Order: sequence, then C-alpha cells, then structure tokens
Amino acid sequence: MTKTEKVNFAINKLKELYPTIPVPLEHKDPYTLLIAVLLSAQSTDVRVNKITPLLFERADNPYDMVKLTVEEIREIIKPVGLSPMKSKGIYGLSQILIDKYQGQVPKDIDLLEELPSVGHKTASVVVSQAFGIPAFPVDTHIHRLMYRWGFSNGKNVVQTEKDAKRLFPKELWNNLHLQIIWYGRDYSPARGWNLEKDIITRTIGRKKVLEEYYKTKKTRK
Repeated sequence: MTKTEKVNFAINKLKELYPTIPVPLEHKDPYTLLIAVLLSAQSTDVRVNKITPLLFERADNPYDMVKLTVEEIREIIKPVGLSPMKSKGIYGLSQILIDKYQGQVPKDIDLLEELPSVGHKTASVVVSQAFGIPAFPVDTHIHRLMYRWGFSNGKNVVQTEKDAKRLFPKELWNNLHLQIIWYGRDYSPARGWNLEKDIITRTIGRKKVLEEYYKTKKTRK
C-alpha cells in the first residue's frame, strides 16, 4: 500500500465506524466548551463531565464566574485534579473575556492562546468544535495512533499535528481528530491493546510496531 492508500484506508474505516461523532465533553456554547477543555488537562472526559454540571449550575458564563472566588471554583473542580492552577485560569480568563471581548469567546486561535491556562491544544479544540474552524488538536490517542499507523515519527505533538495537517484533507480535520480519539479509546488503547480488534493498525500499521506487538505477545505466552 502507498502512503496515500493507507491514509484513505484510515479515513474510510473511521467514517464507517463513526458516521456520527459524539463530542467527548458536554457543553452548550463556546464558553462552557472552553472551560470543559481546560478542565480536561491531565484528567478524563468522564470525570470532567461529572463536574461541569455542578460548576455550570453556579456559573455558565464569564459574568457569573467572576462572582465566585478562585477558592470557590477550586472547591467545585477539585476532583478533576490540578485545581489550584485550573481555578485561577478559569477566573482569570473569565475576567479577560469580560474586559476585552464583551464576555464572548474569541474565534481566533492566537487570541485564545493568550488566555490564562489555555494552550494550543485547548484553543484548537475550541475553534474546531465551537466554531467549525478547521484545526487538528492532538491528544495522547492521536499522537499514539499517528505513530502506530506510520503517519508520524512520534517525536512530539507539534510534529504529529504538522503531519496530520499535511496528510489529511483540511475539510476533514474537525471530524477526523474526534474519530481518531474514539478509535484510540475503543480499538487501539495504550494498555490492554488487542491487535485483533484494531483493524486499522493491523492493516496499515508501522512494521516496527507490529513486530514489537507480536514479539511481546510471544514472550507473554
């Protein structure tokens, strides 16, 4: 298979498996998505989805959020981890949104990245999922699968994002990044990986990855 054929195989298989794509983090508008994505850093979507309703019941917009103290925010979000940093970030960015953007979340990645506790990945998720602007946020699942599939060298997420944007058509980026995340969770996890269930890696995977998988399997027998 050529590289192009491998890319097309992955795209078609993902489309077949995920014709409708659930959004991992529950939200109702750009602001609640921004907060949810910020909270998801080094946490799980399941945990975040349990906490955000409690937080948004108190404040689901920047004006109500700044009425809470950083300490009050921290108490609510404690279960998701890194609460001291995240609570300051949520309070700080809410204040900036009021002062600079009339309480609205900007659609520009660069402006989003200027907000406290908002990195490139968070900004990319917000523009793609809230505003439909093409972006390719790379999380651990995408980073792992781009390497397993031989689409990127796995050195760092910056390189992985560049490779993804180069290989995949721009109009598919917003769907594909979510489809790959779901595929990684369902069929190609980091732990407890069963290649028999992982049709994409089994079909187009990097030779070295497949060899290592079978070698490890043999030694476990």
